Amino acid sequence: MEKSFEKLTEAIIKVYGNSVTFIIALTLVIVYLSSTRFYKQDFHDCIRDIILCITFLSFFIIQKVFNKYSTVVHLKMNELVASHDKASNRMVNIEGKTEKELDELAKHYSDLAQIAVSTDNIHATHSIEHILNAQQENNESENKI
Repeated sequence: MEKSFEKLTEAIIKVYGNSVTFIIALTLVIVYLSSTRFYKQDFHDCIRDIILCITFLSFFIIQKVFNKYSTVVHLKMNELVASHDKASNRMVNIEGKTEKELDELAKHYSDLAQIAVSTDNIHATHSIEHILNAQQENNESENKI
């Protein structure tokens, strides 16, 4: 169910940030502002409706800019992770993971921070693979017992 909801939200975000959606919204605003119903309103109601229309259109513009910015940041981060020899390539395209999977990865990073503090070597570089390998070794040793 969680994956279905995340797919739905991703699809909605893409639709809201699409240029065609903005053009449809702009057309609706133009049709409303050119209707006689709009012109027959009180002056204050007209101002309120104009502000509402601008806010409505701004939402689509902001979503488009956010989608582009988010994609750029993800691509840059993927390049940095992929190009660093000690980094885990598990982090490339991490934005496709569910919230549960991201929470699990965040817990692994907390474990990594605890290891750095407990060994008094906070400047050592490790990747998440260090924690995952340690957990796998612990599981294997427990299974042998």
